This record gives sequence, structure tokens and C-alpha cells, in this order.
Amino acid sequence: MRIGELARRTGTSVRMLRYYEQQGLLASVRTEGGQRTYGSDDLQRVELLRALFGAGLSSRTIAEVMPCVDTPSARSVEEAHAVMRRERDRITATMAALAAARRALDDLIACNEQHQAETDGRRRPA
Repeated sequence: MRIGELARRTGTSVRMLRYYEQQGLLASVRTEGGQRTYGSDDLQRVELLRALFGAGLSSRTIAEVMPCVDTPSARSVEEAHAVMRRERDRITATMAALAAARRALDDLIACNEQHQAETDGRRRPA
């Protein structure tokens, strides 16, 4: 399939698919005219890449784990496992920081609502 069809079928922009290829995360076969073509396996690969990017992984980190997907070996699996654990720990820390920020915002919202209620109560005629 050509790049436009892969983009349409995966919900990914053509520009993003070119970026994946530039980063070594996706490979195409070129026609004699220089057009990129992809196989049906690339649909699942792009979906995996999107999920990993969506989880906040960088292209460099994704490149570290893809050998485990491409050519699983004891070494690639072990290395990928260490990277995935590191990234999971990073995501967990980010989630904790976001939860703390949300609690702080909830406190500020409650304080603001309390202040508004008190202000509105003073403005009402007795």
C-alpha cells in the first residue's frame, strides 16, 4: 500500500509516517518511481508506534525497544525490558506529579468557590 493509504487506515498523517521512517522506526520499499510502499504488517507497527508515542515515549526510546519486536532474542528482550521498566517508572512518577497538581487545583477551586459564595452573601440586601 502507498503512504497515503497507510496514513488513512491508521489515522496517522503522511508527515508523521515520514518522520517514523526518518527515525528508523518504519521502513518502506520504494517503487521505481520513488514512491513509498508498505506491507500489511506495517498497519500494526504504526498502531504500536502511535501507542508508544501516546504514552510519552520518545523516538529514541522507541528505537531502543523495537528490536525486541523486530527480531526477538534473549539480549534484545532483556534490553527492551529494562527500557520499558524505566519508562513505566517515569510515567508513574509523571502520573503522581499530575495527581498532586490536580489536588492543588481542586483546593484552589474550592477556595475560590468559597470566597465567591462569601462575597455574594455580602452583596445581598438584608
